[in-house]
Amino acid sequence: MAERKHLVEQKTASVISLGCAKNLVDSEHMLATLIEEGYKLTADPKEADILVVNTCAFITDAQQEAIDTILEMAQYKTHGKCKKLIVTGCLAQRYAKDIACEIPEIDAVLGTNELKHLPEIIRQVDKDSTVIRVGAPGGVLEGNRLLTTPIGTAYLKLAEGCHNHCAYCVIPQLRGPLTSRPEENIVKEAQHLVNLEVKELILIAQDTTSYGLDLYGECRLPNLLRKLCKINNLKWIRLLYLYPEHITNDLLNVIAEEPKICRYLDIPVQHFSNRILKSMGRKSRQKTLMNLFAKIRKLLPDAAIRTTFIVGFPGETDADFEELLHCMRQAQLDWVGAFAYSPQQGTPAYMLPNQVPNEVKQERLQRLLQCQQSISRERNQTWVGKQLSVFIEGVTRQGGVGRCFRQAPEVDGVTYVKGTHLTPGQFREVIIERATTYDLKGRVISEPTQ
Repeated sequence: MAERKHLVEQKTASVISLGCAKNLVDSEHMLATLIEEGYKLTADPKEADILVVNTCAFITDAQQEAIDTILEMAQYKTHGKCKKLIVTGCLAQRYAKDIACEIPEIDAVLGTNELKHLPEIIRQVDKDSTVIRVGAPGGVLEGNRLLTTPIGTAYLKLAEGCHNHCAYCVIPQLRGPLTSRPEENIVKEAQHLVNLEVKELILIAQDTTSYGLDLYGECRLPNLLRKLCKINNLKWIRLLYLYPEHITNDLLNVIAEEPKICRYLDIPVQHFSNRILKSMGRKSRQKTLMNLFAKIRKLLPDAAIRTTFIVGFPGETDADFEELLHCMRQAQLDWVGAFAYSPQQGTPAYMLPNQVPNEVKQERLQRLLQCQQSISRERNQTWVGKQLSVFIEGVTRQGGVGRCFRQAPEVDGVTYVKGTHLTPGQFREVIIERATTYDLKGRVISEPTQ
């Protein structure tokens, strides 16, 4: 007799993750939850019964990308298998009622503090028309994750939310105040990830250097790093989103002393004009920032320093912008990300006078990026002829593609490697033979290390 067919066919689900790495970690938690609930995952949205779009809303471009993606997924209600379309994340937190009204295909909207209730919401959709669950922002997720990053790399979220309240930033409204995870939870998750053969942990938060301030009454990143460095078989620890105000001598000394910590500092400063920094609500000023970069160069001469700038902030004059370019040339930072100021309702900057015309913003943005290209090229070229350890992420017919300590995933360049027996997830010693503005190219000089 033939085996009885299951009364309930296994349903499929797909999660589309938009925005930053912090959002990606939330998506990985939701993927694990869906598996635990018995769903089969698919990367093809047209094959999914349940579609979850985890959105970003940091700037206008991100909001538009989120809306476009939701509309694209909504088509699978009629041209695919989709039975339930669920929108989560920052756009959901900010505009829940608006998107539910404007896009009737949406079945549920979950704010940033409601992601842990995803299975319950899916069941509730069966009974109600449209479910909107948005409360106070924030919420730190604990528990299992399904990693979606390349083999051997994982993000490790230290905290949720932010307490800085910069004039241009909507994040505190979307993610709530700084909420640090207990140190023991982070170390336990790190050990679990290493047990899964993760070799690079990338530490993230909205403000990584403020980790522990709310929970312990002091910034505890140096202490946490010392504990993470004791984990066997962990090769690299990379630090992102280091606010300059809390980069202490203790933190720099830990980075200098611990070989597992990449000499890579991502320090968003946003501007160099004191007038604009004050208007932005930033605590640092030009002199303290330049002194900080000089201190890093003295203690960690080979360190890669990355920063982010905003151009076209309200009131930014030609003189302010030229001052920004002048300081960039002086600082000689390795990597720079930049974007044009994007007005966000509900932030202090939204109401400021002297808004900069969009065409001026774009012209300044292009000038800034062109200025940085020559600096990045020169910084990269200093590594020609030197030996670097490269973490292999992919293999091609010509060799492999990976990253050295100077290169964070997605935002920086890569290292192209000529060699044999290359496997994703391994480290290889490489002599750098060529350098371009963003990438390095070299050849293997050793057998693989484990």
